[in-house]
Amino acid sequence: MLTSAINLILAGTNLSRLIEGLGVTIEISVLSIFFGTILGGFLGLLWSNVTGAERGFFRTYLEIFRIVPTIPLLFLFYYTFPRDLNFNLPATAVSVLVFSLWFGAEFSDIVRAAVQSVAKGQKESAYAIGLTAWQSYRYVLLPQSLVNILPAYINLSTRIIKTTSILLLISVTEVITVGQQIIEANSSNRAVPLVVYGLIALFYFLINGTLTWLSKKIERKVVANDR
Repeated sequence: MLTSAINLILAGTNLSRLIEGLGVTIEISVLSIFFGTILGGFLGLLWSNVTGAERGFFRTYLEIFRIVPTIPLLFLFYYTFPRDLNFNLPATAVSVLVFSLWFGAEFSDIVRAAVQSVAKGQKESAYAIGLTAWQSYRYVLLPQSLVNILPAYINLSTRIIKTTSILLLISVTEVITVGQQIIEANSSNRAVPLVVYGLIALFYFLINGTLTWLSKKIERKVVANDR
């Protein structure tokens, strides 16, 4: 039965459909990480320079996306807001929007913490030699913060990729959705779910495993440089 299930996946268009679904997963992940990086980087730099009520705004934004599960947010943007505000967004666009906002919130905190971890004297020294605020960030603070940002950034990226598995709930044709369709179409073969989900798990393992390896390599390099 297992052999027949493997042959079934390899035959026809089943494997190519899974690969196409994986492409959708990667596309949504890359776009979300790209837009989230821009949003989070900008907000993180602002956050590192504000106090009082302004700091409360950034903290509220972060906590909303940190505390509220991603599924309710997807449902709000895909079902509730379009119905109440009379507009429609494709499921893929909703996915990128919600994941970008989530990534941006988490990444803004990473940037804020990394920038504020740089010794205060570094910033004061930059101003003392005549650098503007932008030049201070560009040439002093950001280069020193980058080594602390990268490992956390990669870990956050792997979380985004793994979380795309819930997009089947709003009918995005990513790899999990395609896999479920193949399983339902071949329900008479009990080994098909094992083969399909095993193959999908392998896809995620290869992608996230590579990113995790890269993150650990960067962390080791950072530790070595600090010694």
